Amino acid sequence: MAEKTADRRILRTKRMIWDALTELMEEKGFEGITVSDLTEKASIHRGTFYLHFRDKYDLLEQSEEVIIKGIQDIVYAIKSQKAVSYTNQDEPFPIIMKLCEYFQENSSYMKVILGPKGDPSFQVKIKELIKKAFIRKIAEELKDEEMPVPVDYSLAYISAAHLGVIQHWLDSGMEKSPQEMTIILDCLVKQWRIFNSPQHAELNHYHS
Repeated sequence: MAEKTADRRILRTKRMIWDALTELMEEKGFEGITVSDLTEKASIHRGTFYLHFRDKYDLLEQSEEVIIKGIQDIVYAIKSQKAVSYTNQDEPFPIIMKLCEYFQENSSYMKVILGPKGDPSFQVKIKELIKKAFIRKIAEELKDEEMPVPVDYSLAYISAAHLGVIQHWLDSGMEKSPQEMTIILDCLVKQWRIFNSPQHAELNHYHS
C-alpha cells in the first residue's frame, strides 16, 4: 500500500511539472524556460525537480515519450487484419476515433508541442506514427505499379495532411467533437484511396 501511495505521489508530481512545462512553453517557448521557472510554476522545490529529471531537456523528452507511448498503445491495440477490414466498410476507421479522443484528452500539451513554440522534432515523430497507424495498411492494398504516385510520396503527403488537420482542430479550440473529426479524417483517407485506385489512374490516362 505504501509503495502504491508513493507511486501515485510521483505521478502527481510529474504531472504538476508537465503541466508547468505546457503553460510555460505557451507563454515563452521552450528555449526561454529555466528550471527555476518550472519549479516556481509547479510550486515544488528545485531538489524535487532533479529527483525526476536531469534538466529541462530530459523533462521535454520524457513528456513526449508519454504521449508517444499513449499513441502507440492505441495503434498496436488493433490487429492489422481488423484494421484493414475497416477500410472496405462504411464505418469510420477505429484508430482515428481513438486517436482523436486521445488528442482531446491531452489537448493543452498537444496544441503547444505541435505549435510554433513547441518541438519541431515531435511533429516528425507524430507523422511517422500516423503512417504506421493506418496509412501504410491502406497503401499495402494497392500495388506500387497500380498507383499514380509512389507509395513513399503518398505516405509523406497524407501523414502531413492529417497532422495539419489535427493541428487546425487543436488551434481552432476543438469546436468539432472527436466523432466529427473521425468522419472528416476518414473522408480524407477514402478520397486518397480513390485517387490512388487503378480505376482513377485509367480515367486520367483516358482523358489525357
